[in-house]
Amino acid sequence: MSDFILHEGTFISPTPAGAYYASASPTQDPARRVLWQLLQLDNTPSLTLAKLQAWTGEDEQHAQQLLYHLQTETLVQGFEQPQTCPGGPLEEVLPQILPAMSGDGKALLADDQGFYVASAGFRHEAAEELAALSASLGTLHKRHKPLLSNNLGYHTSAWTLADAAGNSQIGFWPLFIGDQRFSLVVGGLPRLNQHTFTQLVWVLGIRYGC
Repeated sequence: MSDFILHEGTFISPTPAGAYYASASPTQDPARRVLWQLLQLDNTPSLTLAKLQAWTGEDEQHAQQLLYHLQTETLVQGFEQPQTCPGGPLEEVLPQILPAMSGDGKALLADDQGFYVASAGFRHEAAEELAALSASLGTLHKRHKPLLSNNLGYHTSAWTLADAAGNSQIGFWPLFIGDQRFSLVVGGLPRLNQHTFTQLVWVLGIRYGC
């Protein structure tokens, strides 16, 4: 295989794009299964062929091919030193992570019942109503998924209110963690392409499993 493949001994972790891909849909595929294997460990593991085969359930050749695919799609990255998932109760960890998700420092995480788990930057009353709205949008999207996904080919379930220039004023991003569906509500422009988003999905992956 190409030298582009991560070398053994590298500490492997999902990129922000990998964390987004892992949590964007409840549908499982080989790439998503490997990403979730990584997102349920307290520390980034060192890459070995034996571990790679265990994560993928494939033989050596197909396991390496899948790793190559994950890299070419920038879904995984390697570190020289191990990375550790933020520890502690969710009510303490999430408020530290959530502000970085938004250009305005406003974000909250809601469950599928419409209750917010943690919030940053929003007043309590607004957070409650936004969490309820996120559940309604989830139901709405599910009802119209055949049109959006099958007929129109839109394979995202995020919703946003945009200004005249198309910039998000507030967005609702579903996160599917195991059997749980959460909504990440972001005020202003989303900032999901950074390590803190990986940490958010990582924390939830360890807490709720898959």
